[in-house]
Amino acid sequence: MKKHLLIFIFFALIITACAPDPKLAPADPSPPTSEHWWEDAIFYEIFVRSFYDTDNDGIGDFNGITAKLDYLEDLGVNAIWLMPIHPSPSYHGYDVINYYAVNHEYGTMDDFKNLLNEAHKRDIHIIIDLVLNHTSSQHPFFMDANNNPSSPYRDWYIWEENYPGWGGNTWHEGNQGHYYGLFWGGMPDLNYRNPEVTAQMEQVVRFWVNEIGVDGFRLDAIKHLIEEGEITENTLATHEWLEDFYIRCKSENPETYVVGEVFGAGGSVARTYTGDELDHVFNFELASGFVNSANGGSNTGINSAYHFTLEHMPNGNYATFLTNHDQNRAMSNFYGNIGKAKVAASMMLTAPGTPFIYYGEEIGMQGQKPDEDIRLPMRWSGAENRGFSGSKPWRTGEAGDESVNVEAQRNDPDSLLSHYRALIALRKKHPALRTGETEIIDVGTTALLAALRTEGKEKLLVVVNLTDQTVRDYQLKKDFLLKEIFGGLPNLSEPIGAYKTLIFRVR
Repeated sequence: MKKHLLIFIFFALIITACAPDPKLAPADPSPPTSEHWWEDAIFYEIFVRSFYDTDNDGIGDFNGITAKLDYLEDLGVNAIWLMPIHPSPSYHGYDVINYYAVNHEYGTMDDFKNLLNEAHKRDIHIIIDLVLNHTSSQHPFFMDANNNPSSPYRDWYIWEENYPGWGGNTWHEGNQGHYYGLFWGGMPDLNYRNPEVTAQMEQVVRFWVNEIGVDGFRLDAIKHLIEEGEITENTLATHEWLEDFYIRCKSENPETYVVGEVFGAGGSVARTYTGDELDHVFNFELASGFVNSANGGSNTGINSAYHFTLEHMPNGNYATFLTNHDQNRAMSNFYGNIGKAKVAASMMLTAPGTPFIYYGEEIGMQGQKPDEDIRLPMRWSGAENRGFSGSKPWRTGEAGDESVNVEAQRNDPDSLLSHYRALIALRKKHPALRTGETEIIDVGTTALLAALRTEGKEKLLVVVNLTDQTVRDYQLKKDFLLKEIFGGLPNLSEPIGAYKTLIFRVR
């Protein structure tokens, strides 16, 4: 992907031509323009436990995702990220006890393989969460190491005979000494200075890529992998380990996608991981810009995020999102305001990078911490249990009013779901929205975000009204021929309605 930063250019004369609003038109994707499939992907993050339950035990399952692939295909996404699917003593699965199996509550390995097969028939890729930093304290290797200082797995973890005097509550008293667990005692950190640990995780990758057939991995908490004394994140040792690990992943299949969670990373940090360590890192700086500008009705947040992102990563080689499973849901940040949710979606789905949609985001599900309440069951209809299950769901809670479900929004052209569908269709159809260069345009007001996306001969101008007011006082100062392709406003000399998104072809 080739992108260059050109910031604050001015327009003088606007000549426009009208075109039909394609908001409800079916997706008409152009041929992929990128070297790798993930550069053209639109991901959908799924917490299996909360997506759809087919065996009426109140817990979502693999067969439930398979049953809803038609919905995902209609939405337009072409890739899925599954949160942890391995056996685990916790509801969330980020403390793994067996890396070579699936959680029996979600189904069998055959069920998972069937999901992969059915997804691939629809040209939908699937990646899975891979938790490298730590295991569960109930993992057989740790249990043996904890009970026996002579265990062959003792050096697979990090031990001190006594509390070392630093790290506070990251050190936990075990049966035979103190062990290091950054997140909590139930998640003891693995020791990647031991080559046996690295070899084991490389074997895990080979198993899931070669024997099972997944398309890649989301690496959890990757910045914490190897400590250097009291430094616990972004260490040189972590970077060096990832370089070798990346080579091993690509040697199994060059099209294996590897995306990393480096919590809080913006462009300056993300670029230190991408290229020879990871394919992508999630861009938290842009995510904050999307949410804050939508919430505040001002382009200052997103323009600042773009400034630093494009300065450090003008190639768009990162993953974008609004919020994820560790954060309060986007719609809760917007206090249920659909206009703000549409604005945020517009910014993300017309931005550079590979977008990730958190399940339920497209219908405006709400949820605030504790974590269980930002991972509530998907709302499919207004029926009992919101259509998620035939029995009481594993977790209940309020995720929005009666309109917050798929069935209520499916055929409503003004719904949030329809807005997501339309923007996804446009992104798939226009290479400029996926892989194009990005220029942020000064329009003389903080109420509007304006961006020019360019890929080859295709140029698209995106204008988003971030506010709940009609904007009349704005200025574009350069000669352009514009043809409207989204938004229903034929003339940029006219007022722009509240929370309006406009996309024009520039000729």
